[in-house]
Amino acid sequence: MVERRLLVNYRVDPEIAARLLPMPLRPQQVGGWAVAGICLIRLGRVRPTWLPDGLGMRSENAAHRIAVEWDGPRGPETGVYIPRRDSGSMVTVLVGGRLFPGVHHRASFDVRETAEDLHVAFDGRDGLVSVSVHVRTAELFQGSELFTDLGEASEFFRHGSTGFSATHDEGRLDGLKIGADSWRVRPVDVHAVRSSYFDNRDRFPHGSAKLDCALLMREVPATWTPVQSMRVTTPDRRHAGNTEPSE
Repeated sequence: MVERRLLVNYRVDPEIAARLLPMPLRPQQVGGWAVAGICLIRLGRVRPTWLPDGLGMRSENAAHRIAVEWDGPRGPETGVYIPRRDSGSMVTVLVGGRLFPGVHHRASFDVRETAEDLHVAFDGRDGLVSVSVHVRTAELFQGSELFTDLGEASEFFRHGSTGFSATHDEGRLDGLKIGADSWRVRPVDVHAVRSSYFDNRDRFPHGSAKLDCALLMREVPATWTPVQSMRVTTPDRRHAGNTEPSE
């Protein structure tokens, strides 16, 4: 169960975004911009399909994402590249990249939530990432330069359901696809946001990454399915720097 999924989205200079991507991935563009962001997700009842529902666990998690496309057997495909995942669950950290795709880093989360207000903050235990977001539910979707309306934004992220995550092997990405029969998003107004990843001027020079919009999902049943891993060539570090979020 996706108890809560908050997508905080940035519009990014596509040339800058391309420097952060391993080949053969390239930025998926909307209106001449690349799309990147942070997914702040609380999962409930997480379990293998063969376990009874009552044995599932609950966890707070985060993922830094860049919307990407690549050439598949039947033409261009779309999804997200995830340079870093964080989790407040020690179990998730221990088994991520082993029993299920995606290496996770241990993080401390601070969450305060009501029906209208949501504050989510986390700090990586390794000191390489820090995020704080405060949003409030809204009646209207407004202010985005990427999407004309809520429906367009919803469809864009629904089709980006396959994520490829960085692993301990720089030449391989783990693949995972989310399936949700009920896909419901609502707009939120961003009252404050701080991100050590997107605020880093060495990675994103001034004006190259701008907050665009945020979307909220609550109480959505979902299934995650591994997909074939992808062999990649890492970006040239002379231009890209470290691909993991850092201060």
